Amino acid sequence: MVVVTLSAAVAAGKPARLDGATHPAAFTRAAAAFGAVVKALTSA
Repeated sequence: MVVVTLSAAVAAGKPARLDGATHPAAFTRAAAAFGAVVKALTSA
């Protein structure tokens, strides 16, 4: 479960940085993705 959630966070944060987003914006996107995946995995 940890690998899946961290992969989702990286998959959301890295493209944000490549698009020129600031670090706080990229971290916010990564955190939102991380939370969504945790919620999806724990509610299933």
